[in-house]
Amino acid sequence: MTSPPKAKKRPYSLTLHGDTRIDNYYWLRDDKRKSSDVLNYLKQENNYAKNILAQYKVLQDQLLEEMIGRIAAEDKSVPYVQYGYRYQTLYNKGNEYPIYTRQPVKSTLEDSWEILIDGNHRSTQSKFYHMGALEITSDNKIMAIAEDFLSRRLYELRFKDLTNNSWFPEVIEYASSSCKWSNKSYILYFVKNDKKTLLPYQVWRHVLGTPTTQDVLIYEERDHSFCINLHKTTSERYILIVLSKTTSTEILLIDNDNLQSTPKPFLVRRHNHEYSLDHYQNQFYVLSNRDHKNFSLYRSKNNDEKNWKQVISGKKTVVLESVTLFREWIVLEEHHLGLIHLHYINLSSGEEKYVPFKDPTYVAWLDYNPDPESIYVRYGYSSMTTPTTLLEMNLNTGIHKVLKQTQINNFKQTDYHSERLWITARDGIKIPVSLVYRKNLFKSGTNPLIVYGYGSYGVSLEASFSASRISLLDRGFIYAIIHTRGGGELGKEWYEDGKLLKKINSFNDFIDATQGLLQHGYGDSTQTFGVGGSAGGLLIGAVINLEPNLFKGVIAQVPFVDVLTTMLDESIPLTTSEYEEWGNPNNKAFYRYILQYSPYDKVSAQQYPNLLVTTGLYDSQVQYWEPAKWVAKLRELKTNNNLLLLCSDLNSGHSGKIGRFQRYEKISMEYTFILSLTKPINI
Repeated sequence: MTSPPKAKKRPYSLTLHGDTRIDNYYWLRDDKRKSSDVLNYLKQENNYAKNILAQYKVLQDQLLEEMIGRIAAEDKSVPYVQYGYRYQTLYNKGNEYPIYTRQPVKSTLEDSWEILIDGNHRSTQSKFYHMGALEITSDNKIMAIAEDFLSRRLYELRFKDLTNNSWFPEVIEYASSSCKWSNKSYILYFVKNDKKTLLPYQVWRHVLGTPTTQDVLIYEERDHSFCINLHKTTSERYILIVLSKTTSTEILLIDNDNLQSTPKPFLVRRHNHEYSLDHYQNQFYVLSNRDHKNFSLYRSKNNDEKNWKQVISGKKTVVLESVTLFREWIVLEEHHLGLIHLHYINLSSGEEKYVPFKDPTYVAWLDYNPDPESIYVRYGYSSMTTPTTLLEMNLNTGIHKVLKQTQINNFKQTDYHSERLWITARDGIKIPVSLVYRKNLFKSGTNPLIVYGYGSYGVSLEASFSASRISLLDRGFIYAIIHTRGGGELGKEWYEDGKLLKKINSFNDFIDATQGLLQHGYGDSTQTFGVGGSAGGLLIGAVINLEPNLFKGVIAQVPFVDVLTTMLDESIPLTTSEYEEWGNPNNKAFYRYILQYSPYDKVSAQQYPNLLVTTGLYDSQVQYWEPAKWVAKLRELKTNNNLLLLCSDLNSGHSGKIGRFQRYEKISMEYTFILSLTKPINI
């Protein structure tokens, strides 16, 4: 196929608030994903994109070979210890999925390991596979796993007897990946998803070895703007039912020692109150925004707020993200000026210290620390020039030890340079930007530039390492992450200034920061590219409607572009849970505001940059028809001959293929698209 496919126009009228929109491509929605018309259209688009990119096959193969070549053929995680067993995941040569193993602590590291589950074997049952949870009882005898074989985040729970390596007959369907074992007997608490909206809305109790028809419903959430997750406290005394939406939290306690326990609220939900909870040494620790937008830390013997004692007060420039409890210490993740800081405090002396980090932009995180009695804390670190590193620190002495750094073949860290800039937006707000490039290829104003953004849900875009990105840096690209408002990098206010009726700030930030980078010599204006995925795809879609000549090309990955129509349909997964992010357009004010920027609605007869759009047929987060409709409308209305490609993975969902090496197939295709439009400095 040499000419692009043209989707049929079948006008469909949508009227609300006295406004009528005509959607010519509404027919591309097929909830069952069986329509021959729809599937044929997606296949035609795939064939067209494949034919266009075929001329660059040598380059794409080279890129894929480079990316896979940087990854160690075999790999093992650093073991951790829990309930008297040492746990480790490993990849054998050629493996796409991890193998989960364990051995008794009394064994030496060289002794043979027991295989708990081999993801490579499990993945042979379908074209997509993801294991979302692996939970083992405290007596080490029974394992529960959550598996997704369709990429819709509808998991199946299965149970294995580890004493005789046999599977129990029962299978729990339509579950989320959130599940926890009780302390006594073999009872599993798990979350079920609504079959239509996919929202996690019920908590059930299952007794191992009994039919699933005998499972007991112990909680159902009636407000569909809330989602459910399960957690277990550090003390293991409680299982927490965490009910959350964008602006509110409620946590229910299940007494983990009482098999007949009914959930009891720790604090009932109230508007704009968010909190997280842990329990250890007979005390509750609460991270709450009741007194400060950026959260304070409290502790108390009970749930009476009058008895809460403040451990750390909220600060204007510091966001308390999470806390990990130890017998003698508490360790916090904090965001300060867009960067993560690890802050540890001695519970007896009150001594406070911070873990030192050197890079100008980076990401750090608290790793899994299952033993609260330990004086060692594990944490991770990565930057745009530093591969993912796992470290361990003695909390008493402050001495650090590197446990493992991810091996990256054909990479020399000193060849690359990262920076952190602050670029002033049109309203005077300074926008942080993280960037990286290869030192010997940088030449002011001449390098091809890629800018990446997201800016939604209060999610912080972290400046982490990417092995695949090296293929661009080694060809002279500058890669920049723009931390727009709507993200969480600079606190709650930063988030609130880029959501609801302030969402357009996110788009302006992205435009202004891109232009600022070019003005400062970080890129060539004729070779500038924008990339964003999911809500970041909304960002890209809105920006190219506003500034169609800013980019040479853009990549919109699983983009959320049909915002208005989706937010008016409560049957679509996630719609009701996101009213506090985008607004409910049944309200006229939100309808009018969303209509101003909704990428699909705002497509017009104008020039557009070269576009590569990706989607997955089984996407549960952004339904495939949003990018498909968007491409069809763009193809109808755009006034130039720039490329417009739609690539649909007909066997996966929001994350695409997630195998260890398979994931690079999509990345190599995206990089090929960009490189086909540039004059690379070094190939």
